[in-house]
Amino acid sequence: MAGIVKLLVSDTIMSFMWVWSSVLIKIFIHKVLGFSHHDPPAEFLRYTLSILNMFFFAFLAKHANGGAYNPLTVLSSAISGNFSKFLLTVGSRIPCQVFGSILGVQLILYTSPGIGRGPQLTVSLHQGALTEGLLTFTIVLISHGVSAKIPGSFVRKTWISSLSKLALHILGSDLTGGCMNPASVMGWAYARGDHITKEHWVVYWLAPMEATLLAAWTFSYLVRPSKQEKEKKTD
Repeated sequence: MAGIVKLLVSDTIMSFMWVWSSVLIKIFIHKVLGFSHHDPPAEFLRYTLSILNMFFFAFLAKHANGGAYNPLTVLSSAISGNFSKFLLTVGSRIPCQVFGSILGVQLILYTSPGIGRGPQLTVSLHQGALTEGLLTFTIVLISHGVSAKIPGSFVRKTWISSLSKLALHILGSDLTGGCMNPASVMGWAYARGDHITKEHWVVYWLAPMEATLLAAWTFSYLVRPSKQEKEKKTD
């Protein structure tokens, strides 16, 4: 029981920190260094700091009782686990991540009003759902491949995963925000008051979760052991 409590606390704290991290990067680039928006040096620095930020959170996840800040990450691993793990993920871990994100955004808006409004949908409902679904499907498939099939150290695997996330984020940033994190989006949507809209739930929750399930099942189908491997294991 104590382990579960620590896990839920880790999820809450990491989700809180994650929404703050992007804002701190923005403050550092534009207010501390004084770069204007869409300046090439500012964009390059933002992407560099984003990758370093993902390394930092990957390190935290490794040493924080298995905590995570993204519902899609824990959902992807829960699919291959037992039913009790799935219930813990859906009933406790994901709500804690949402709660941490909401707290983080509320504190951001209290201390730095006007710093941002979070990811927003700029295309139609169906285009947005398709975009978030494809982005999520791709990153979940890559994440499974990196963790299961690519040999190498923690740094190498995190580097591949971070570059992939950044590339997919850039592709979807002008359409849906390219967030691929329902909890983080919920934090900003709750602050704006549009967290109960159809667009929010379909684009940022339903589509990514369906894509996560599909990607996990696709990966397990593509890498399932051959008959020879099964015979070796039984021998």
